[in-house]
Amino acid sequence: MQTVLRGPSSEIIISPDTPIVMIGERINPTGRKAFSAELQAGDLSRIPRDAQAQADAGATVLDVNVGAASVDEVALLPQAVRLVQDTVDLPVCIDSANPAALEAGLKAVRGRALVNSVNGETAKLKAVLPIVAEYGAAVIALCMDDNGIPATPEARLAVAEAILEQAHALGIPPEDIVFDPLVMAVGADHTAGATTLATARLIRSTLGSNMTAGASNASHGMPDREVLNTVFLALLAQAGVNAPICNPLKNGLAIRAIDLMMGHDEWGMGYIQAYRALPKE
Repeated sequence: MQTVLRGPSSEIIISPDTPIVMIGERINPTGRKAFSAELQAGDLSRIPRDAQAQADAGATVLDVNVGAASVDEVALLPQAVRLVQDTVDLPVCIDSANPAALEAGLKAVRGRALVNSVNGETAKLKAVLPIVAEYGAAVIALCMDDNGIPATPEARLAVAEAILEQAHALGIPPEDIVFDPLVMAVGADHTAGATTLATARLIRSTLGSNMTAGASNASHGMPDREVLNTVFLALLAQAGVNAPICNPLKNGLAIRAIDLMMGHDEWGMGYIQAYRALPKE
């Protein structure tokens, strides 16, 4: 199953048989006070720098989120999308909880975007899926519904299947749904990581779908988070997650190492190139 995304003149394919697609997470004010303050002041000057840095570190899709407090996302998100695609020739992942902002962002896209996100909640499906269908985008689908986050992999799979049915009714093909098996903090529940991995394996074996995940969510509140993030990225990849949302400045080399060890990097050239691109002391 292939999910095809496009930048202004580039094409990225998410597939089980190709190297991992890194979705760069940095253009997002969550946890970044300075960036939040800049967005609130209408200052977008950090965005091209973050876009270029992530592309240089190996990201092939860039998440774009301007959802800081009091920010007019409908006005600002299209500007951010244009800035990113004026800087790097990569597809974008339009990231907002506001359907009007998603549509405004999609109008500004050159190429074919990924929408972040929809879930199984009735209201969310009705608000987001028609926009995805209208603009011919692909979409991330979170395995949660009106009852919240299911506790078991089987229940999360059932949500995924329900989302596929709703998408099919609007003419959205299954390859354009990139599922998120949901990553929860292991500091709050030590079995959370295992549940995510089991969900990913179930989705891959049952539906064959491509998947994303915010790997760093698992390490919240724990010491030496980068160790946990790197290990979890490897486990997620083995379970079928092939388009993780991560920080390529910290995880880029590890992702290429995973590709190599999984046989998706001929002669190790991707890993070698990523290593050579690292800043040297």
